Parts: sequence; structure tokens; C-alpha cells
Amino acid sequence: MKEQSYENHSRYYPLQHYIWLPLSFLMLIGTIVYLVMQLINGSFTFETLLLVGLVVLSIIPGVLARSYALKMQDRLIRTEEQFRYFILTKEPIDPRLTIQQLIALRFASDAELPVLAKKAAEEGMTPDSIKKSIVDWRSDYHRV
Repeated sequence: MKEQSYENHSRYYPLQHYIWLPLSFLMLIGTIVYLVMQLINGSFTFETLLLVGLVVLSIIPGVLARSYALKMQDRLIRTEEQFRYFILTKEPIDPRLTIQQLIALRFASDAELPVLAKKAAEEGMTPDSIKKSIVDWRSDYHRV
């Protein structure tokens, strides 16, 4: 596996990003076009409306599954980083740090974490600027 860094740390899942999402988008556009054509032709039926509803209802579970997984993962990362900070410093992490800042801090090495966390809280650093400040990148290959 390629060494992870700021430039390549984003994750893409081919099945979701290159198949499910584009096909869902195409199906939704296709059924809306079909619905409009039916309305213009005067041949609109209840079944056409049901078809659009079915496509929308088939997309929702995938979106929900992805958002639930990411939300749970964010909560786990927050807990892991709070615990890691406590282990390293014997102090609780600054409560001013947002969940997004903590998620960015997970890439910092143990040596960098205490100083960078303090700087991020005091200066209100963005997650992107936190990631760019990391010198010794700590890879995370398990992100959903």
C-alpha cells in the first residue's frame, strides 16, 4: 500500500464513488425526465409517480448507511484522540477543539500531537491547516 500523506489521505471506495453514486444519479435524472415527458404527453399515470418514488426510496438507504458510518467513526476518532492525548500528557484535551480538528489531529505523530493540539485550540486552526502542519504523518488506512 502506498505511503499515506496529506496529498493522498482521502479514501475512495470504487463501488460507492464510481458505481453506486453515478448510477443513482443517472436513475434519478432518468426517472424525472420520464415523469416530465409523461406530463407533457398527457399520459401521466400513478405508476409513473410510483417509479420516481421507488428510485428516491432506493437511494436513501445508501446515503443513510454512509452518513451513519461516518458519524460513528467521527465519534470513535474523537474518543481515541482524547484518550491518546491523555495518555501522552496526563491532561484532558482542550475542550475548544472541534470534532473536525480532532479528526485532523489523528494524523499527527505522538510527538507532535500535544503541541499541535494546543496550537489548534488557541489559534482556531482549520482541519486543513492542521493536516498541513503535520511533519511526521501518522497514517490512517481504516477510514470508512
